[in-house]
Amino acid sequence: MAYLKFKKDELIDLEDSLDKEFLGTNRGGGYCSSTLVFCNTRKYHGLLIVPMEHLKGRNYVLLSSLDETIVQHGRDFNFGVHQYPDVYEPRGHKYIVDVAYEKAFAVTYQVGGVLLKKELLMVHNAPQVLIRYTLLEAHSETHLQLKPVVAFRDIHSLCKKNDLANADTTAIDGGVKVKPYPDFPFLHLQLSRPADFVSLPYWNENVIYKKERERGYDYTEDLLGIGYFEITLKKGESVVFSASTEEVESKALAKGFEKQLKERKERNSFEECLQYTAGQFLINKAGETRIKAGYHWFDSYTRETFIALPGVALSGNTPKLFEEVLTSAQKYFYNGFFGKTISTHVDEIKVDADTALWYFWTLQQYEKLGGKTKKQLWKTYGDTLKRILEVYRNRENPYIRMEDNGLVWSEDYTRSLTWVDADTGSGTLVPRNGFVVEVNALWYNAVCYALAMAEEAKDKEFIAQWKDAPEYIAQNFITTFWLEDKKYLADFANYTNQNADVRPNQLIACALDYSPLSDKSKKKVLDIITQELLTPKGLRSLSPKNRLYEAVSVGNVFDRDRATFNGAVHPWFIGFYIETNLKVYGAGYLPEAEAILAEFEEELQQHGVGCISAIYDGNPPFRSRGCISKAKNVGELLRAKRIVEESKGEKEESNEKATSSSKKQVASSEKKTTAKKKASSEKSVTSSKKATSSSKKKSASK
Repeated sequence: MAYLKFKKDELIDLEDSLDKEFLGTNRGGGYCSSTLVFCNTRKYHGLLIVPMEHLKGRNYVLLSSLDETIVQHGRDFNFGVHQYPDVYEPRGHKYIVDVAYEKAFAVTYQVGGVLLKKELLMVHNAPQVLIRYTLLEAHSETHLQLKPVVAFRDIHSLCKKNDLANADTTAIDGGVKVKPYPDFPFLHLQLSRPADFVSLPYWNENVIYKKERERGYDYTEDLLGIGYFEITLKKGESVVFSASTEEVESKALAKGFEKQLKERKERNSFEECLQYTAGQFLINKAGETRIKAGYHWFDSYTRETFIALPGVALSGNTPKLFEEVLTSAQKYFYNGFFGKTISTHVDEIKVDADTALWYFWTLQQYEKLGGKTKKQLWKTYGDTLKRILEVYRNRENPYIRMEDNGLVWSEDYTRSLTWVDADTGSGTLVPRNGFVVEVNALWYNAVCYALAMAEEAKDKEFIAQWKDAPEYIAQNFITTFWLEDKKYLADFANYTNQNADVRPNQLIACALDYSPLSDKSKKKVLDIITQELLTPKGLRSLSPKNRLYEAVSVGNVFDRDRATFNGAVHPWFIGFYIETNLKVYGAGYLPEAEAILAEFEEELQQHGVGCISAIYDGNPPFRSRGCISKAKNVGELLRAKRIVEESKGEKEESNEKATSSSKKQVASSEKKTTAKKKASSEKSVTSSKKATSSSKKKSASK
């Protein structure tokens, strides 16, 4: 039985089904995605969405949907589902009897004596989606009609009925090709078996995307229908449909589908699903290996890449991935800082206060995974690391600089310079100017780790320059951030004030390998975070006791962003939370750590099937919000699982050593006891012999 599986009684509630979405990717930036019943509820949904390099590398929706109709005895049964104003039509979801997401996303339809299975997957490293239809049951002649509907527009925009669209098709091997607008490539629609194509251009008007309406965006679209394919199937027969920007050999489609299926990994457990999902973020593009921050609408961002990479690399259990991603990111390193976005199409280079410092943390995780030693890392990345520290210290960037107290000051009133990156267009939504807690925790960790690497590499010049810095930074970190009356860390501070908002950012200072905090202080921070921020889905971005707290991220973009950073739950902090607790409390915390991770398993069958959503409501029932799959959330859950497993291994090893030591002690004790008994016995015998000898001597004397 499939791990990710939904039965008819779970799908009959259309509104509930529309809240569950599947995702398939091609590892090249392209994807296919819709709801479980194939009713698109977002402008980001579609069956073939691929990047166009000649259009600044942005993703474009080519094939929006493909409606199936079964024809028997002159009667049509349409399996499609679309939302229009005040109505869903047709209502093909009522024919669905089973949905499963194993190696491919599979849906089984039943109408009368007909049982039709539909399996969909994206071809890896190609702009192509494959859909296989298999007629499992049929008692009479059965015809299958496939009706492709195209969009040919940017994922962030919507298509409207117009006179410029060209619906003309051209016959090709096994199908047709179409190109509505001149700036696009042809879309090749092909079948693995001979089929008739009936050209029937029309506009499918007023399609509603309910998720966009909820998000305050334009939500009505007109889509272009071009006609339909028709093929006759017998029981047990299959046909494979292909949509691609490249023409393929139609006769090879069936074997191609099987080949792709065999190459897919299994998803029969929580961890296997996380590993599979982690692999979906990997993109091979422009000769680079990148990590997409999330689906559907995010690009590749450097900070997100550095945070997600350790866990994503664990999905393939290969240190090599670190090198590939870090080498690609290196191309976006400018004068001591990493650019905010990883893309060859960036118009303006922007940098943040913390991203370059996360780079040090990522290398620490690389070392732990067994990629390289500190000495090797310094040899490979030392020049970059030195330049990063130098640009902060020398104050080369007026917005991000080291002050005389050794701490990093960041200030830009036009936009955010930290991960709390919601902007209003005229300024930051959550201002955090000055000394920011996680930035300076990362700064301290970076300096200490660089020194540790330099010591192994015997880089005496660097050591001489920085050896006194850690102690000075640590002292001023405590002075600047520790709130003595509250027993936790300020979120940010300046020379006169400390912001006392209870946020999860202070946790970073506790979890890093090099921390300026004592274990006693870490325990205090953990106490406040556990009491006010911890939920089953991660940590709240702000305490509910704060007057600015907003639990639910809904409404327009401003309202959503405000809640996202003032109360919504962020799962990625769980990795750092578990890591800190294990450092402070040791193996005794393992049962609780495992229980926390287990809470996420149910999420795999909720918002994004097999995925972990971007954020969750701050209050019960902690409903998922935002994008359906976020890289750093998945990455940190995988890293947390590794930390837990390693801690369990250390505990078992410790127990084995203790047991072995105990056995040795018992054996030694028994040996000593035996020796004592033997010595005592021998002494007794000797004494007895002496007594006997003495007695004999006395007798002889007499």
